[in-house]
Order: sequence, then structure tokens, then C-alpha cells
Amino acid sequence: MKEIQKIQSKIYNLDELKNKILCWQKENKKIVFTNGCFDIIHRGHVDYLAKAKDLGDILIIGLNTDSSVRNIKGITRPIQDEESRAIILASMQFVDAIVFFSDPTPYSLIKEIVPDVLVKGADYKKEDIVGYDIVTAKGGQIITIEFLEGYSTSNIERKILTEKK
Repeated sequence: MKEIQKIQSKIYNLDELKNKILCWQKENKKIVFTNGCFDIIHRGHVDYLAKAKDLGDILIIGLNTDSSVRNIKGITRPIQDEESRAIILASMQFVDAIVFFSDPTPYSLIKEIVPDVLVKGADYKKEDIVGYDIVTAKGGQIITIEFLEGYSTSNIERKILTEKK
């Protein structure tokens, strides 16, 4: 299989992903889930996702669609389209699966996946993380990860706009 095909094979629709999850569960793999826009990939994203993968065997990313990002971040976003963002994320060796969602939150997606570990940034209180009720009801873990200070898409965007002037 060519390298780009290997990368693309990590991008699933929900039905395909649910079937793949069944296979992973039969192999007793610990499923970790996180989500986000991941618009401009930077060192902070790599650090966060690598740490998320360390929490289990399989890392699944719920990726906001373009329309979802626009609703959250405003009309100037996303900077990169959803397919580009998915390909970049899927090219990371520690990412096992990408699935898109367009709802305001990934609640429905988490309800379908029911991961063993739900991960978000440490700027969230565990009890406030979308899907907390689903994952804890199954006996799963909610884990927050500290962000790498100084690395954010907003900082990069500000820097670009400042240097442009």
C-alpha cells in the first residue's frame, strides 16, 4: 500500500469506525478518544495527541467539520479544509483513526464510540467535559492534559496578522 493510502485509510465514516472498534475491542485494545478543530497543526497539538495516545492502545480523533469550525470559531475559520486537517492528523504515527462530526459537540459521537478514555485539555474541569456521563457510566476514565505553554492556533493566527501589518 502506498504511504498516502495508509494515511487515508485512517479516516473513517462512523459506521466503518464502529466496525473497526469492535475488532480493537476483541483484541482488548484500550480506546482513547479526543476531539477538536486542529486547524493549524503546531507543536502543542503534537504534544497533546502524543500524550493522549500514551493513555491507551488506540487513539481516535473526532474532527470538527468545516461548518462546525465556522460555527465555533467564526467566518474566517477554518484556515485549512477538513480533508487537509484529517490527512495531516492521520499522518501522525500515533493517531489510529479520524472521524468527522458536525454537531456543536461530539456528544453523539462519544455515545456511539464509548471510549475507555476520554481526553481533553486541562482547561476543562473533568465533570464539564462533553461525554463525561457516557464514559464514566461504562467505568471509563476522563483525563485532562496540560497544554504546552505558548503553543496555540490563536497565538499563531495573532502572530501572522501582526507581522502582516
